[in-house]
Amino acid sequence: MSYEGYQRLRFDRPHPRVLRITMDNGKMNTADAVMHAELVRIWREVDEDDSVNSAIITGAGKTFSAGGDFAMVREITESFEARTRVWREARDLVYNIVNCRKPVVSAMRGVAVGAGLVCGILADVSIATPDCRITDGHTRLGVAAGDHAAIIWPLLCGMAKAKYYLLTCDRLDGAEAERIGLVSLVSADVELDDRAVEVASRLADGAQSAIRWTKYSLNNWLRMAGPSFDASLAMEFMGFSGPEAREGLQSFLDKRPPQFPPTTEA
Repeated sequence: MSYEGYQRLRFDRPHPRVLRITMDNGKMNTADAVMHAELVRIWREVDEDDSVNSAIITGAGKTFSAGGDFAMVREITESFEARTRVWREARDLVYNIVNCRKPVVSAMRGVAVGAGLVCGILADVSIATPDCRITDGHTRLGVAAGDHAAIIWPLLCGMAKAKYYLLTCDRLDGAEAERIGLVSLVSADVELDDRAVEVASRLADGAQSAIRWTKYSLNNWLRMAGPSFDASLAMEFMGFSGPEAREGLQSFLDKRPPQFPPTTEA
C-alpha cells in the first residue's frame, strides 16, 4: 500500500513490518475536517496491508493532539449536514480501530484530547509520558462524552474514575492515567518513541494469527459495549445543535469560563 493522498498524516517504517502514523498539521495536531476523515480511513488500509503487522500512532513535535479544530466544531453546531457527516466519521473511527486486525500502539506526549485521544486510548497498547496531559473535554464543550469514552473508559479504569473524569473534564497526567489503568505504560519523553517501536516490533515479529485472534477476542468486550457507545455518540451530536455547545465553543474562543444555561429539558 502506498498511503498516498493523505494531507495530515505522515508515514514511516521504523521496522520492516511496523507502520508509524504521525498526526501532523502544524497546529498542535488538532483534528480538522481533513484529519478527522483521514483518521477514519487509515485503519481500514492498515487492516488490508499485508506488509504491516502492527502500527504506531503518534503526533508530530511536542504534542499528540490538541483535540477538535474549532472551525470544524463551529461547522458541526451550524450545519445538519456537517453534523451527520462527522457523526458517521466518529462512529467509524472507533469501530475501525476496534475491528482492525493489526495491533496498534500509541505514543502520547504533550496534550492528548479529542479525536487524537480516541486513537490513543483505543490503541491496544497505549504509552504516555508521565506529564502527558489527557482530557476528554466533551462536557466542558457542552456536549455528552461520546467518541470513545463510554465504550472503553469504564473497562479500563472502572466506572467510578470514568464518571469522575468524564463528568468533570478534569485533566489527568500520564502517570495518573497509568496508575488507574487508563493507559498501558508510561515512558520518559526521551524514550517514548523507542519504547513504542520496541513494543510494536515485538508484536510485528510475534505469531500473527495468535496475536490477531487474541485482539479480536478481547475486543468483544468493546463490541458488547456498542449500544452504550452508539447512544453516547447520538447524544453528543444531538448536543451540538443546542445552546450548551454554542456557549462552550464561544467560551473557548473568548478564553473565558463558560456560562451554561442553569436548567435544561434533558
